[in-house]
Amino acid sequence: MLSDTQILEKIYAGFIAKAIGVRLGAPVEPTIWSYERIRDTYGEVTQYLRDFKNFAADDDTNGPVYFIRALRDYGLDCTAEDVGKTWLNYAAEEHGMYWWGGFGVSTEHTAYKNLQAGLPAPLSGAIATNGTTVAEQIGGQIFIDSWGWVNPGNPKRAADMSAMAASVAHDGDGLNGARFCAAAIAAAFEAGSIDEIIETALAQVDPGSTYAKVCRAVIDFHRVNPDDWRACRDMLTADWGYDRYPGVCHIIPNAGVTIMAILYGKGSLPRTAEIATMAGWDTDCNAGNAAAIVGTFQGLDPSWDKYRKPINDFLVASGIVGSINIVDIPSFARELTVLALQLAGRDVPALWLEDFTRRGLRFDFDLPGSTHGFRTEGFNQISVRHSDERHVERSRGSLEIQLDRLERGQGGRVFWKPFYRRSDFDDERYRPMFSPVVDGGQVVRFKLWLDPWNGDGNLRVAPYVRRTMSGTIEETGAWDVPSSAGWQDYEFVVPEGVEAIDEIGISIEYFGRLKFLGRLFLADFSVSGPGHLEIDPKTEVQEWGAISRFTWNRGHWTKSDGRIHAHAASNADMWTGHYYARDVVVSADIEPLAGQSHLVTARVMGTDRFYAGGFQDGQAVILRHDFGQEVLASVPFAPEAGRVYRIELAAEGTALTLSIDGTVVATATDDRFAHGMSGLRLGSIGRMAVDRFAVTES
Repeated sequence: MLSDTQILEKIYAGFIAKAIGVRLGAPVEPTIWSYERIRDTYGEVTQYLRDFKNFAADDDTNGPVYFIRALRDYGLDCTAEDVGKTWLNYAAEEHGMYWWGGFGVSTEHTAYKNLQAGLPAPLSGAIATNGTTVAEQIGGQIFIDSWGWVNPGNPKRAADMSAMAASVAHDGDGLNGARFCAAAIAAAFEAGSIDEIIETALAQVDPGSTYAKVCRAVIDFHRVNPDDWRACRDMLTADWGYDRYPGVCHIIPNAGVTIMAILYGKGSLPRTAEIATMAGWDTDCNAGNAAAIVGTFQGLDPSWDKYRKPINDFLVASGIVGSINIVDIPSFARELTVLALQLAGRDVPALWLEDFTRRGLRFDFDLPGSTHGFRTEGFNQISVRHSDERHVERSRGSLEIQLDRLERGQGGRVFWKPFYRRSDFDDERYRPMFSPVVDGGQVVRFKLWLDPWNGDGNLRVAPYVRRTMSGTIEETGAWDVPSSAGWQDYEFVVPEGVEAIDEIGISIEYFGRLKFLGRLFLADFSVSGPGHLEIDPKTEVQEWGAISRFTWNRGHWTKSDGRIHAHAASNADMWTGHYYARDVVVSADIEPLAGQSHLVTARVMGTDRFYAGGFQDGQAVILRHDFGQEVLASVPFAPEAGRVYRIELAAEGTALTLSIDGTVVATATDDRFAHGMSGLRLGSIGRMAVDRFAVTES
């Protein structure tokens, strides 16, 4: 039986591999790039085809990050209907998450509209509902990797759970694709060969299906032509090409490419991803699926380095939760491992379970090669990499900061980014949205150990944060020369302020006379405790379709005259704050301009699960939404035209309290939601203006 650590490392490897495949294949997706054009332009692909400031969110990684949350929200025995609710709860309507190509065209868009109309899964994705063409597009397999990772060594359960999850939008061979890919990942934890993985996975697929037949055709061709993948690709074009299968991106031709890349890649993650990319058709999907399977099987390997280093343990998603959209891959791998152990009925390490719903960060550098997305800024003489040379208790590694011949006055910054802006990206596919992961009042802790090789010892550091709008660097502690005798503890409180923080880390400066050569080791980096945020609209900007620091769903969100303006034709929401914030007081200065519903929200667990308080239908109300509205408390209250009200909703334990202009007007008790984001809401057609928004945690 695999140990907890072995499972974690395999999941970590598989998710990095998925990210590599998606990033490699994305620049040559099939809208413009054909197989022939890729071949004639690039020949043999042996490196990333494009540089990115930060690689954009992608549907292939959105699904594995978000849809698996059905296990967290509805339990380990969740149903297809529960996964359908998860789709609705974490996807913003018609932006982000997946391709919104139109009802009847995009499988996911079609399923979403079915769910929204009240048609539950699996009817939302059934052939009887949508027809074979829509039900058998490629999405059946590209979103399901996490269902394989949470079932290590159990391909049967992985196949069954993935088909259940995929049935939200797919049917027929769409479900066979889900079964194959998830079962292959589950088998890859313990299999001895690629052939064993494929046969184990195919045993979970209907042998009479077209999906099984295209896989067998590739297997048979490979047996006779084991070294010529391009000849196999020509066979797929002739016998299984796009011309034979309707729709935008049918699963069958792409299944052929996926299994071809797995076989001809011969157990090498780089070669597998390269073949899937060069083969054309749905390049990022096929490279991502094939890479996830082979990466889980191969495990982390030095041959990955040129592809792994740019990933830097970092990924962005584009669901409605701004803090979840900033993905630290080691932390996400740990989340999946907790689910895997729970599903297997095994004990979960206490610290991992604590991390499962942590309000904060914990970077331990324990996983081989992990960097947790740390970055550098300044002179080129500063770089970072993982090290297993020095570590603290409960960890096998640290971050090694290499300092190469610094001269007097030279230095730079080493940091982690808790927030992103639109300007941080040069590719807006699947338009991500972000809320800061770190807020004022939280406590940052870490350890440093200096290893000087050359110089006169005058290297100093200072903890700092950076303000995102102004770029102001705020040092949060005195300059200090780190110890060279062992680990030295550092701690500071994140300063309050109306600007978001987009860097937390250390400033480095050398003020000696000799060139400095040496290393700093950083370990045990954490951010903990309750945070506080205050948003003055004057300091924010319109971007990503709403207002900076917020994510949103529906409505028209703009900034005018230093205020946030909201306008909705039905209902509309905008959110900020951390997903695991618990006891909070949410307050906003709101002027109702039109309509009957003007609210603040607390403990928002998604588009349809939250508490709300404010004005609605001539009353002051406390509401609970859980795929339907329930009034928990109400009193008559008719807001006056032209007046600004301070609406305040407190959620402390099970107690909910609504105050208007400092006076408590309603209270309620409810235990449905324990944590979540905070935000603004128009519950029906209307308009409002917001002068100030704040969240205080306790």
